[in-house]
Amino acid sequence: MFYLNLNLNLNLDLNLFINMITLKFDAVSKSFGTTEAVKALSLRVEPGELFFMLGPSGCGKTTCLRIAAGFVKPDAGRIFFDGRDATPLPPHRRNAGMVFQNYALFPHMTVHQNIEYGLRFRNLTQAERRRRTYEVIEAVQIKELSNRFPNQLSGGQQQRTALARALVIQPDILLLDEPLSNLDARLRLELRDEIRRLHRLFHTTTLYVTHDQEEALSLADRIAVINNGRIEQVGTPHEIYNNPANSFVAHFVGETNLVRGTVKSIDTSNVALIPTDCGNASATLQKQMPIGSNILLSIRPEHVHTARINSQEAACPPFSLFSWRMRVDSASFTGNAIRLKLQSPNGEFWNAYTTASSAPAKNEEILVSFYPDDVVILEK
Repeated sequence: MFYLNLNLNLNLDLNLFINMITLKFDAVSKSFGTTEAVKALSLRVEPGELFFMLGPSGCGKTTCLRIAAGFVKPDAGRIFFDGRDATPLPPHRRNAGMVFQNYALFPHMTVHQNIEYGLRFRNLTQAERRRRTYEVIEAVQIKELSNRFPNQLSGGQQQRTALARALVIQPDILLLDEPLSNLDARLRLELRDEIRRLHRLFHTTTLYVTHDQEEALSLADRIAVINNGRIEQVGTPHEIYNNPANSFVAHFVGETNLVRGTVKSIDTSNVALIPTDCGNASATLQKQMPIGSNILLSIRPEHVHTARINSQEAACPPFSLFSWRMRVDSASFTGNAIRLKLQSPNGEFWNAYTTASSAPAKNEEILVSFYPDDVVILEK
């Protein structure tokens, strides 16, 4: 931990106290009655990292966050802050700042009073409390709101206030529980950038819980995908999206199309010939795999290339060794693209995107192809 002087084009130079420590879950388990919320979960968040836990509702991610904060005691396993066992410590001795989903601001206090509140219980002079509160208010850019009460604030302003209140105590760990879920779509986009800016400014080790895949992909340094209390995959946004570990990750993080197949042959370029229910396909193997392996092919909608039959594109398909015929079930205009819902020969539905000026008609038969490098092979 150290001090850093930064000039952010504000009215003062911020003297920011920066903590960068590790957060470690060591075989942590927690049950509520007969429900196992977290199952022997082990995880390490690196110093200064903006780390996301991503998963569907009820997967255990918020329970993990509350265990880290000290609000929930694990049934087994331990929590470490920079190598120190924090498991027996109560919340007020962990020096963790938390932003709740509903922000939990005190309605009878002004913005300034809400932010300063946590400093009242520390051995600080009034002058020091005022200085640190003022610095964080400047950093979060809500100086003009200092004397307002929470009911006079918009959702985004409340979120900034809650972030400032968590940061002013100079936490070792910052814990964020779906902080953007109560905001409208446009404001969520704006405040994603704000959270990234504040993280770059304060460098606090941060654990961020969300079910929003786009939020995680756009902000995270690394992501842990959680399902049924267990970690399915940990990696960078690029790794999680482009190389999912299994069908759950492929389906949950973004959209994908899955088709079953069997490895028939592998050429010298490591491209496999794979018969599927939809027809023959080719895919580049990411690792060695024996002939006869039963697999799943994962193909993202943006990697599915479509061509209308008898068109010039259909006559010279540049994408794959093979093309499949599919029927158009529906076409939806999304602004920057047309989203196609296609029905494969085996009756399953696929998604694809096209930028064509005119969408193919419902029930029209089209050709589908894809590059072998865009196919991710998942073991069944």
